[in-house]
Amino acid sequence: MSFKDIIKKSVLESFTNSNITTTAVCVTLAITTILALYIFAVYFLSTKKTFYNKTFNISLVPIAVITASIILAMQSNLAISLGMVGALSIVRFRTAIKDPKDLVFLFWSISTGIICGAGIYEIAIIASLVVTIGLFALELTPYGTAASLLVVNCDSLDKEAAIVAAVKENSRHAYVKSRNASIAGVDFVIECKAKNASAMLQKIQQMEGIKGVSLLDHDGEIHF
Repeated sequence: MSFKDIIKKSVLESFTNSNITTTAVCVTLAITTILALYIFAVYFLSTKKTFYNKTFNISLVPIAVITASIILAMQSNLAISLGMVGALSIVRFRTAIKDPKDLVFLFWSISTGIICGAGIYEIAIIASLVVTIGLFALELTPYGTAASLLVVNCDSLDKEAAIVAAVKENSRHAYVKSRNASIAGVDFVIECKAKNASAMLQKIQQMEGIKGVSLLDHDGEIHF
């Protein structure tokens, strides 16, 4: 037997004679499920005040379990591992991730399945705790607040300068994002950070030619 045959035989034996038992599979999938449910809870708690995607959150649990199952299968047989690599290389996912935070949870779920499938449960548990602490700690970190959108409906475009001046008296900045003129009147959309929203709205409403004023909060880009 040549050296090449010895290497080939040892590699094949290492895959075909795996020590993975039914008990080991059940334990791995059980731990993966517990950690996946933990990720489910963290996602719910960290996003319930903004935009909570229930369908995405539910999918995090089976993603982790399926990933762990794939890793277990790849460890047990060389043919399956090569088939998995080939199959996954041609799969394309076209679902757009709307929130960057969702991408963090998606990678967290996949990495948990990979680590648990490899049998390194301690790393999966410690990593989950570190990620959780990091997420909530960064949420409490003071940073710039999102600006509000002030929608003003008036009778003519000549009122723009007076409206912007009134906004600047009660806001850190005022930026006109859009002007929409029609027969019914003119709509101004102004980005601002109101110090006293009630006073600003009251002053603008008392101006001549103003038909309506609305102040909306939005989750867009933050301006410092």
